Amino acid sequence: MPSQARAQGAKDWFDAITVSGQVEGGIDANPARPADGNNFGRLIGDRATQALLDQITITIAKTVDQTSSSYQAGFLLRGLYGADARYYNIAGISDRALTGRNQVMPAQAHLDLHLPWLIRHGLDMQAGILAAPMGVETLDPAMRPFYTLAYTTEYSTPFEHVGAMVQFHATDRWDILFGVDTGNQVSFGRGDDNDAAAGYFGLAGNGLAGGRLSLLYLSRVGPEDAVRALGPRANGAQRFWNDLDMTFKVDDRLSLTGEFNAMHDEGLRADTVSFVGFLGYRLTPTLTVNYRGEIYRDNTGQFVTSFLGDAAYMRALLGEPAATRTAPPTTYGALTLGVTWHPTLGRPFKLFEIRPEIRFDRSLNGTTPFNGLRNAGMFAFGGDALLGF
Repeated sequence: MPSQARAQGAKDWFDAITVSGQVEGGIDANPARPADGNNFGRLIGDRATQALLDQITITIAKTVDQTSSSYQAGFLLRGLYGADARYYNIAGISDRALTGRNQVMPAQAHLDLHLPWLIRHGLDMQAGILAAPMGVETLDPAMRPFYTLAYTTEYSTPFEHVGAMVQFHATDRWDILFGVDTGNQVSFGRGDDNDAAAGYFGLAGNGLAGGRLSLLYLSRVGPEDAVRALGPRANGAQRFWNDLDMTFKVDDRLSLTGEFNAMHDEGLRADTVSFVGFLGYRLTPTLTVNYRGEIYRDNTGQFVTSFLGDAAYMRALLGEPAATRTAPPTTYGALTLGVTWHPTLGRPFKLFEIRPEIRFDRSLNGTTPFNGLRNAGMFAFGGDALLGF
């Protein structure tokens, strides 16, 4: 009987493995037609008035039950091909595989464990290639309201890690978070920009205020600058990231989200500070209106950057020469309005969304960072389409 039970348990484990895919394409049109062809201050949607195949992803996963009182083991493997990989790639792992507009990367590849240790709720751990946990907007377009991203997301939160994250479930509503990794989008050896590790600590609350409020605070500390650019002092020059996200569900139709972010880099002697507000209102079961407003201060002009070549971002990350465009110290304001139409198509499609948006960015302190350093403001419109199966 014990051998039969083990065999049945193994069968159930493999039966719980899921396979899914998703395709996203988008465009961010700019009537000003910048001479370099780039929308300044954009990573996603950076090519002005050019259609992009942003992502084709395939995901194989076995999820774990975080409420279980027994040991659980699972995994997540997600491969990504498309234009977004130019900015989310991981040095030393996939950054040299393809160097054109569409690149390939392992967006996630980690082992997941649920360990019923110490207290009733236990802890969960993920180890491997991880999506960075900081910030509201994610690489997965189905998990964010807009095609384009906020300045805060693009320039003041990390993207990918090689390391481990742990969630210690202190109570039904509160988790203590911590982790360690090699740095933002770097790995080991020549794929690392310095010789030091970095890590997170923070706190997450869910189901607060009668189930309407959730919050996440994460602090991150570690060297992130490249030795090739700053010399040996890059190994000890710390970057301090701080991000607080709060979401309040007013009712079944309306939700409000706020994100406050502050970052200081000792090596660059630079700071950024920002606030982003989101509003989502469900007009009908298949139509949602979204708003995003942001104020972002880059106090030295070293963070908000346009990368003019397909490999320029990863080269700059490692401290290598790269074609870029920067602006003077600027306080950016950005307003984005969009709608999401998400009808149900039925099998085999799990998701279908069309998301048009309009966006206006402006310098609030008199600089002219946009459209080839010619304008104080930039207007763009476009959006994306998603299909999941």
